[in-house]
Amino acid sequence: MSSETGSPAEPPKPSVLYTVIESLGAGVYRFVEQIGGLADLLFQVIKWSVRPPYRVQNLFAQLDFVGVGSIFIVALTGVFSGMVFAHQSWRAFDLFNAESLVGPTVSLTITRELAPVFAALMVTMRAGSAMCTELGTMRVTEQVDALETMAVNPIQYLLVPRVLAGLIMVPLLVLIFDLLGLTGGYFVAVTVKGLSAGTFITRTQQWLDPEDISEGLIKGAVFGLFIALVACFKGYNASGGSKGVGQATTEAMVTSALGIFILDYFVGVMLH
Repeated sequence: MSSETGSPAEPPKPSVLYTVIESLGAGVYRFVEQIGGLADLLFQVIKWSVRPPYRVQNLFAQLDFVGVGSIFIVALTGVFSGMVFAHQSWRAFDLFNAESLVGPTVSLTITRELAPVFAALMVTMRAGSAMCTELGTMRVTEQVDALETMAVNPIQYLLVPRVLAGLIMVPLLVLIFDLLGLTGGYFVAVTVKGLSAGTFITRTQQWLDPEDISEGLIKGAVFGLFIALVACFKGYNASGGSKGVGQATTEAMVTSALGIFILDYFVGVMLH
């Protein structure tokens, strides 16, 4: 029906319920699309990682960037995490005259949970963001297209070394976190609080099993693979110039951080 002036009537506005359902549907669609994209990228990385030519130099460069470059920040985080947790554990166990349990509590918590989660978060903030930004910049400046023009597969040349570096180096960083976290806990419990060194070491040996350490290493490998995949996926598919690269990097960091906590639960359940 037309108005008195002859202009067509405005279409009715969608209801609030319709808008909410539409937004939820779009969110679910994007989530499924992202999961499918990550799965496809993982398949492509596996496929191209076993096909020649093997770019060993690129792999070692990424191992150095992801692993060696992250040692200091992971070590510093590990030391103070162990010190803080030992301090708080001492306050709790002192209420029950069970100070000898500080060593086992610190060691089990660090090896099983704190080391893989915190090490992965540090790698996400340092290496993951750099990976995503670098790949995104290469995409928007058409450097990826140039590789394809030269008959170089960009997934094999750019993504495979980065994903393998995350898979290999994060578990090694978890070991460093374990060592320095226990050192920080030992320092607080023995030197600051006055617990017997023999008690700390003996009780830790009684409760800490190799399975506890291996659980943290498995989690570190899963987290490292996930971080590298997300960073590579977001950066490789970035668009929209510098603004798009920044948005892709932000999305990669948020997705990686949330994914670490979600995977931590499911991997822990599977291992027990």
